[in-house]
Amino acid sequence: MLRRLLLTLLLLLPNAAWAANMAEAPIDRLALPWWHERWALTLQEARNTPDAKIVWLGDSITQNWQRQGGHGYDDFLPVWQQYYAPYQALDFGFRGDTTSSLIWRLGHGQLTGLHPGLAIILIGANNFGHVHWNAAQTIPGIESVVRLTQRKLPGTHILLIGVLPSIRSPWVDEQTEITNAALAHRYAGHGDITFVNLAPLFLVDGKPDAAHYIDPHLTPPDPPLHPNSATMARMAATLEPFVQQYVK
Repeated sequence: MLRRLLLTLLLLLPNAAWAANMAEAPIDRLALPWWHERWALTLQEARNTPDAKIVWLGDSITQNWQRQGGHGYDDFLPVWQQYYAPYQALDFGFRGDTTSSLIWRLGHGQLTGLHPGLAIILIGANNFGHVHWNAAQTIPGIESVVRLTQRKLPGTHILLIGVLPSIRSPWVDEQTEITNAALAHRYAGHGDITFVNLAPLFLVDGKPDAAHYIDPHLTPPDPPLHPNSATMARMAATLEPFVQQYVK
């Protein structure tokens, strides 16, 4: 009888009232050997660099800071060396990560022992990829990342970068715009968190220009998603005033 009553109640509730939002759920990727290895490496880097003044948190776009492919468009490391290495900055980017995997990392010691002046968060692009989580799911996922970062790094200013434009599909464009508009509103005037939308760096006549991405150079080419080194340099230059303000 009780079981039947509970089932009836569940059927009467709207789906949103009881369905879990996977974009907020902590999900590891430890079954992937490279991810497991990078996880161990970044924990060691945190232990070895307790005086890091900047921490980047994100996915493959952030991980690309350490890449030097030798073709110019994929030589990101010199930009990192110019803008972030002087601050003993740490790059905690994991390719393919969604908000859920970053939430897992934050909850399992990614920031242990660190006290940076600035934490830069760039996450959400993969939510609109294979997992196909929409803006309604992604927005609270990103907000959870921000809350966890605040909890782990009290006193650190958080620089939240909006989901970058890509050239994948009209649906992704729409979800990106909705997400960034919501985050801009959510964190407007927030003393400890600054939201920055870098979309103008990618646009020509109001649309993302494929020339700003590395993906068309791949074999075979992929849809434009990852900024090339020149665009990453422009991103770093745009963010530099925040570094100067919050990193002592």
